[in-house]
Amino acid sequence: MPLATFLVDNRIDVSVENPARIHAFSQSELNRNKTDKGDAKMIARYCALHTPKLWFSAPLSERQLMALMRRLNHLEEMKRMESNRKMVADEIVHPSLTDSISALEKQIIEIKQKIKKHIDETPELKKNKQLLKSIPGIGEILSATLLAFIGDVSQFTSSKQIVAYAGLNPKLCESGVFKGRSRLSKVGCTELRKALYMPALTSITHNPIIKSQWERLVKRNKGGKVGVCAAMRKLLQLAYGVLKSCIPFDAKIALAKT
Repeated sequence: MPLATFLVDNRIDVSVENPARIHAFSQSELNRNKTDKGDAKMIARYCALHTPKLWFSAPLSERQLMALMRRLNHLEEMKRMESNRKMVADEIVHPSLTDSISALEKQIIEIKQKIKKHIDETPELKKNKQLLKSIPGIGEILSATLLAFIGDVSQFTSSKQIVAYAGLNPKLCESGVFKGRSRLSKVGCTELRKALYMPALTSITHNPIIKSQWERLVKRNKGGKVGVCAAMRKLLQLAYGVLKSCIPFDAKIALAKT
């Protein structure tokens, strides 16, 4: 959020709100017209009524890490798109696509090296990376993603809050006697959800806490997607725990609590 960061750096109070919340507030007022002047007044009324909390920018080291991680994600997405194009493209353009993929692979390697160097040269980030990597299933990329997109864990008062922040909390659908299926809310940080998926699959086999949870869910016929989503939540909760306590992961202690 470059604009918000610029304003805060210049000592201007800023609140950052979810656009969907502002839109819902506008609809609740039954506004028929949409103009810049009308929107400004509506946002002012929202702020006067709800008093949103002030937003503070993350330290420079965290903002730089976030920029590096987003660049890595963009490069990997571009590589995936070029690889897909190559699968269906005419052979005459294969050399061009191969060169493009090779160039992207080179940039991906360079960015990963920059990310590692940036974390290792920042004492706080390095300490937190070591805490995160003490958890089976969390490696270099996931630890960097968590550090970039979670930021200061003190902003979350519980593991439930951080789960909701990542959009991994269940969304219930009930009305009267009707009870629909619950599903992920997906209202949260997309980068965290994407980064947690593959490590969660690995953790089902290699992390004793998540393996135990998975086995309990399978016995209740709740494996598959439900089990994987539960593994993603648990992995994020374990990450929150070590960052909050500043104590490395200990499987024996964690198993004793389950």
